[in-house]
Amino acid sequence: MNGISETSTPARTILIVDDEPDILRLADNILAAQGYLVVLARGAAAAVRTFQTMSPQPDLLLTDVVMPGMSGPMLADDLLARCPHMQVLFMSGYDERQVVQKYVVEKGFALVPKPFTPQRLTSAVREALSGRAPVGAQV
Repeated sequence: MNGISETSTPARTILIVDDEPDILRLADNILAAQGYLVVLARGAAAAVRTFQTMSPQPDLLLTDVVMPGMSGPMLADDLLARCPHMQVLFMSGYDERQVVQKYVVEKGFALVPKPFTPQRLTSAVREALSGRAPVGAQV
């Protein structure tokens, strides 16, 4: 017996994208401990390459807003065109009013501010995966 019951649900897959290795490690440690399958990408270009080889496709894209080369919202648009069922959760340490207006208010995505606590991140991820804006989402 492998300890997994036939009624258990498979782990949800999260693609985490940030240009800061410390943020990637922190989010990975927090979410993997909660049972999520975590795939890391350092920056948007790496995320696009990683996404192309992912099977199954991610249930959630957790991405930084401000990154060199391609922003998180641009990355989200690109990946959503290929995987429309994927949920998106932005994270940022900046005041991103335009991003909040366009992506959080108009498209219904959420933003978890950095720095985040393990509880705040896991709550935001859980809510995003359910299709609801996380409690405490900045608008």
